[in-house]
Order: sequence, then structure tokens, then C-alpha cells
Amino acid sequence: MTVSANRLELLQIADAVSREKAIDRAIVIEAMEDAIAKAARSRYGAETDIHAEIDPRTGELRLSRHLLVVDDADLDNPATQISLIDARRHNPAAQIGDSISDTLPPFDFGRIAAQSAKQVIVQKVREAERDRQYEEYKDRIGEIVNGAVKRVEYGNVIVDMGRAEAIVRRDELIPRETFRPGDRIRAYVYDVRRETRGPQIFLSRTHPQFMAKLFAQEVPEIYDNVVEIKAVARDPGSRAKIAVISRDSSIDPVGACVGMRGSRVQAVVQELQGEKVDIIPWSHDAATFIVNALQPAEVMKVVLDEDSERIEVVVPDEQLSLAIGRRGQNVRLASQLTGWDIDILTEHEESERRQKEFAERTAIFMESLDVDEVVGQLLASEGFRSVEEIAFVELGELTAIQGFDEDTAAEIQSRAQGYLARIEAEQDARRKELGVADELRAIDGVTTPMLVAFGENDIRTVEDLAGCATDELAGWSERKGHDVTRHKGILDGFEISRQEAEDMIIAARVAAGWIEAPEPVDGGDDGEAADAADAEAAGQA
Repeated sequence: MTVSANRLELLQIADAVSREKAIDRAIVIEAMEDAIAKAARSRYGAETDIHAEIDPRTGELRLSRHLLVVDDADLDNPATQISLIDARRHNPAAQIGDSISDTLPPFDFGRIAAQSAKQVIVQKVREAERDRQYEEYKDRIGEIVNGAVKRVEYGNVIVDMGRAEAIVRRDELIPRETFRPGDRIRAYVYDVRRETRGPQIFLSRTHPQFMAKLFAQEVPEIYDNVVEIKAVARDPGSRAKIAVISRDSSIDPVGACVGMRGSRVQAVVQELQGEKVDIIPWSHDAATFIVNALQPAEVMKVVLDEDSERIEVVVPDEQLSLAIGRRGQNVRLASQLTGWDIDILTEHEESERRQKEFAERTAIFMESLDVDEVVGQLLASEGFRSVEEIAFVELGELTAIQGFDEDTAAEIQSRAQGYLARIEAEQDARRKELGVADELRAIDGVTTPMLVAFGENDIRTVEDLAGCATDELAGWSERKGHDVTRHKGILDGFEISRQEAEDMIIAARVAAGWIEAPEPVDGGDDGEAADAADAEAAGQA
């Protein structure tokens, strides 16, 4: 093949490849120029700096060799360099460091050179195609796309989307669904990444947002942002829950998603291979939202623990299995939907627990206050949970108890204070025995029982406490799949929040001189301040 044989032929090839691969014509011409330059180097020398230029209008090819102008004494590679004297024969104005262009005559490609040039063109075009696919799909993450199944490899489905290929991995397919080459498939784009084999477009049919996008396609109110999807939880192929809220009080969000005779929700269910969908009205009130999320089970009572984001739900005895669901499915989906850990109790279990707690408090009051069972039960039934509450409560609250006069109330409160003083003395002796420094008492929020707990865990100085992390004091929860494991902290049982534990650590670092006392910021995030203090202390350590 002669590079000068047909100038229009080069342009025709460039146009054909550009149309077929949907890439810029200039990129194809550039690839051809690189290929011709590589082939020319095989003739004129591999070290030679050869450039090929194709005129994009006429197809005329120009080959040139570039030589760097150097001083005569520095000339050591004639293939890429030219002396200043020789350069000025070509260009009288040449200076050291300039580049001299020397036109080369056309030549015939050999078989090996032609094959090498073809490989260069194919590689360049493939890279351009990959870049085009990545740029086209990187902004389509979060969309639903349609395609045809091209092939199935080890359970993974390769999808032809016209101008790109995508993959649905086996674990992103709905259980028990199968696809064959040629089948139409609809899926959710959840990731697009650059990889050595080109951009990888990852699709999913199990992603929670796949169902949300399907509802957006079927429900005009969601597409128009009149109805908003607040949360989605799925057990793919089996059951799902979706929480919705309406921005227009005249539109029922649940009814809008269900549609006339269930037409809208049935279209989604059909696409999800029969997956049952519970549509839940979302609420700003966490308790109300959780009660709704546990539908169809009936809830009698809820108790929230906002610090640990746990909620205790009481249901009728006959509703327990319905609330939990098959293999825990209902409560698990409700937990995923709301973001709360949900504990379910029957009325009978809650009654037994209340009776047990009542008996335990009664026994504590009888022992610590040296009173009979009737008095202990009276105190427990009035809602007192600890001796501390009795010791520091207003005297009027004790005299308001039936059968308690002022002298009786004063005597009980005196006994409570005496008991706490004895416990404090015992705890302080234990604290000294463990070698815990007195200076730790100055940390705001630290009590004597906490000092004992510190000593039992080798925290004996302000520096020891300053070096602790919040998780060490308050504990932490680890989630693996649907299971949550609670890891205890040093101060477990003292009913302190993570924020209070962070404040103790910051106060210790200030006292130890590690950091400056943080300035109070109205409405600021104390957790962020603690994180910043952690980072600063780590850097100084």
C-alpha cells in the first residue's frame, strides 16, 4: 500500500470509522496520523522523530522528520539532533533549542508495517470509544435504562444498550429471574467506572432506587414532585416498603401511588417479578412513622430512645407474628425504612417486664432506705426509679404520696441521702485504691462511680482520659447486613450520651493542655468540634 496512492481514500476511511463508532472524525484522523508515523519510523529508524499530517479537507499526507538544534559539541544522536551549522543551512535564523522540520518522501508500507499501523488505529479508536462511552454515561447514574441481553456469563448478564455495553452482576438480579440472549431488560444505573477494559457500566434490579424510579415513571405526581418518595426498603423478589409524602394536602400520596384499581402499583410489581409493595405514609414524627412502617400489624405503644436510635414497640399477643413477619421480614424492612432499630414486645411480655422492674425497684428501696415492702412499693409505683431521685426530689413530691406525712417524707429523704453518702465514701475509697488521680474529679460530668470504672479500665490520669475515643467510653454499634452488634463502652450503665462522653474527652484534653478550650458556638455541631479536637490531639501526639 502506498501512502500517497489515494488521498480521498484516507478521508473515506476516517468518515466510515467515525460514523460506525460514534466518535469525532478528528480523533480518527489523529489515530491514522500516529499509525502512519509509526510505520514510517520502521523504515527511517525507530529513534527518528517522525510526524505525519493528514489534511482533513483534501486528504493530502505530509511526512516530516523533526530534529532538535544543538551545539556542535553536544551532538550525540544524529537521528534526533542536528548541529547548529547544519541547521542554519536550512534556516539561517535557527537557534540552539529550535526544531527543524525536514520533509520526507512518500513510501510503500510493507506487510508488517501495515499490520502495525492497523493495530495503532484500532487501539486509538477503541480508547476514543471508551472515553465517549464514559462521558456519555457518567452523568446517567441514577437513571433507568433499557437494553437487550447480549449474553449471560456465569450468571452475570451483559446488556447491549446500543452504543455501549453494561453488566448486571448475579447479585444485582432479582432472585429466581432468568434472562436469555435477545430478552429486553430494564435496570438501574448505579455506577460507571473507568477500567482497563473500558468504562464499566453497572446495572442493578435489586437496588432500592430502582423501585423508586419505577414509581416515578408510573406516577405523574412523583415525576412532578407533588408526591415525594422519602425512603425505600427492599427484600428483592419478595417484599418492599416505600414511604411517601404529599406536598399538596389535597392529594393522597398513598392513593396516587396505588392508582385506579391498583393499576400503577401493579405495573411496578409486574416489573419486579411479583414483589409485594407496602406503600407507607411518611411522617415527621418518628413514632408515627414507625407505627405506619410496621403495617399491617397493629401497634399498642411505642417507647423511643433517641440517643441510641432504638424504639420499643408493644403489639397485641396475637399480632406478634404479623409484626415480625416471615423470617423477620416485616420488622427488618421497617427498620431499614425508618433508620431505627426496632424491638418488638407483646403486651404480655411488657407486662411481665414492668412487674419485674417494679419488684427490683421495690427491693432496692427496701434495702437502701431500710423500709418495709409497702413503703418500697409506694415509692416504686409513684415512678421513682432510683435512690438519687428520692434524695434530691422536692419534699412536696414525697408528702403528696398517700400515707406520707411531712415527717415521714423527711425521714425517707434523709435515709436516701445517708445511703448515697455511704456509697460515695465506699466508691471514693475504691477509687483511691485503684490509683485514680483527684484531678479527674474536676472534669465536668465525671462522678465517683465513673472514676471507679475508669480505674478498673486503666484510666487513672487526665492524660489517660484525654487519649480516649468516644467509642471507648460510650460504646458503639456494628451493623453486619441486617444484624446489629452492640459493643459495650467503659461507661455503659451510667446512662450518658455520646455527646456527654465527647464533652468529657474534650474537657480532659483542655485540662491536659493538648488543645485550647473551644469557643461556644450557638447552634454549632458539638460532634464536629469533638472530631476536630480528636484530629488536633492526634496530630500533637
